[in-house]
Amino acid sequence: MRVRKRKGAEELIASHPEYVVNEAHTFKGRWHERFGNNHPIHIEIGMGKGQFITGMAKANPEINYIGVEIQTSVVSFALDKLLAEELPNVQLLHVDGSSLTEYFADNEIDRIYLNFSDPWPKTRHEKRRLTYRTFLEVDEQILKPNGEIHFKTDNQGLFEYSLASFSQYGMTLKKVWLDLHNSNYEGNIMTEYEEKFSSRGQRIYRVEAQFNNKDVK
Repeated sequence: MRVRKRKGAEELIASHPEYVVNEAHTFKGRWHERFGNNHPIHIEIGMGKGQFITGMAKANPEINYIGVEIQTSVVSFALDKLLAEELPNVQLLHVDGSSLTEYFADNEIDRIYLNFSDPWPKTRHEKRRLTYRTFLEVDEQILKPNGEIHFKTDNQGLFEYSLASFSQYGMTLKKVWLDLHNSNYEGNIMTEYEEKFSSRGQRIYRVEAQFNNKDVK
């Protein structure tokens, strides 16, 4: 999600170190200490303005959530929501989400959310897609055994590519929705993009994919 530079965003973020982490390597392997409990940890890679992750945190107080986002202005908007809700089970990780092993230890995370990721439609950009095998290797490393990726998109091409990528990697496609908003799925928390696309009548695709038979390292 690209947004205009927000005046005062850096200052806002700097004034709330209790919610925003910039030096994430400090907590690698110690995120439960940061939260002060041993609840499961779910992360969203590319959290946008935080609507999804704050909504999930409100609905599931027994789960810890970490929103990963590199854009300063976007993080500041997510922080606005977090400050308004005062959610103790959310942390915002202001870093580049392409280097997750720098911020999380092996087997530290319970679930990963990928919502409306950049489709990178050109073939030469395939390796940039967050469901490409090299990203899946990293995801598998930081996830607990049999951890899951929950993926949503409005882009049919990316969805089809991702289903194939998950399958070729040896993952199990536990549940697949070809038209999420016209299904019986309950408890869906929408992102900002999802609201916009669905209001235009665009179909939303969703899949829950699970890694299999990973040895604990």
